Amino acid sequence: MKLKVAQNISTLVPYPPGKPIEELERQYGISGSIKLASNENAWGPSPKAVEAIQGALQNLHRYPDGSCYYLTQSLAGKIGVKPEEIVFGNGSNEIIGLLIAAFLQPGEEVITSHPTFLMYQKLVQVQGGRNKVVELTQNMHHDLKAILGAVSTKTRMIFFDNPNNPTGTIIDKNDFASFMEELPEDIIVVLDEAYVDFVVPELRIDVLAYIRGKKPVAALRTFSKAYGISGLRLGYGIMDVEMADYINRVRQPFNVNSLAQVGGVAALEDEAHYRMTLQKSRDGIAWLSREVTKLGCRPMGTHTNFFLIDVKGDGKKLYEHMLHQGVIVRPMKAYGYPNYIRITVGRAEENQRFVEALAKSLKELEYG
Repeated sequence: MKLKVAQNISTLVPYPPGKPIEELERQYGISGSIKLASNENAWGPSPKAVEAIQGALQNLHRYPDGSCYYLTQSLAGKIGVKPEEIVFGNGSNEIIGLLIAAFLQPGEEVITSHPTFLMYQKLVQVQGGRNKVVELTQNMHHDLKAILGAVSTKTRMIFFDNPNNPTGTIIDKNDFASFMEELPEDIIVVLDEAYVDFVVPELRIDVLAYIRGKKPVAALRTFSKAYGISGLRLGYGIMDVEMADYINRVRQPFNVNSLAQVGGVAALEDEAHYRMTLQKSRDGIAWLSREVTKLGCRPMGTHTNFFLIDVKGDGKKLYEHMLHQGVIVRPMKAYGYPNYIRITVGRAEENQRFVEALAKSLKELEYG
């Protein structure tokens, strides 16, 4: 077969999916493993969301509401925006792609950081744009000064994940204000706030003020983390009404399935489950940080439900060693941090098992 494929597509490296737990257990001959590698909600979805989804199963023969009307109304009231300022997507990933499709032309530039969420650069390449990548600072923060220095007449968009994945760091809101003052008015700034729920309110950037300001700003959020419905793929963007109108022109009809919509409405209504998730996540991070420090490792501060750990040795080898104990973490070599692993906070029993497995692996690998 002879296929004529554009170079930006033929050179694109697919996003690397993780193996299912069942396949890892088969491969390593283990059972009862725990997964602390994908920044998922350890406490699962709201029981109210599960109940609402179960009640909607009988209507699967109907197309979903293409406008997400009830979900939009519920969310708009909760976060204090106009319904017209919200665009829903099949995960916030889709909103990233829609922004790039609507506002980036081939040859134009998008600035991102490294390491950061991989899909920004991949979707820019799909569109035929040019990626400009700026390294994080030595303390693992977005380098705002270097990003300003990278801006050119071809720069169209800048993506920030705030908090950053995989480092868990955030942008200081005063530094961001100074950055925005210096930035040209025709560059779109996208704040990916997938983990913003875990950030204490006083440290958050007031994105609504920027969205309603003079410069184009969009915020991305998700139901996958604090709300625990990753499997339904539900995310959204908050942006100026004019920007949202253009996004809706390129958005596919029925892009958010009916189960995600009813589950999202119910999740928003379950404030108790949401608060429990945040509190247990913060408590778990604090406990884990203390325990890994006792083992001679260096935990990094975080504003998310995950954090980096300097294991004082080869993180990939440690990952493999822990896999044999049925504990799945994320090695950071591919992100430029070979001595680090990233873990997601789990339930108390999962956290305890992780610490025990880490201690065993560190001893047997003679790290520290």
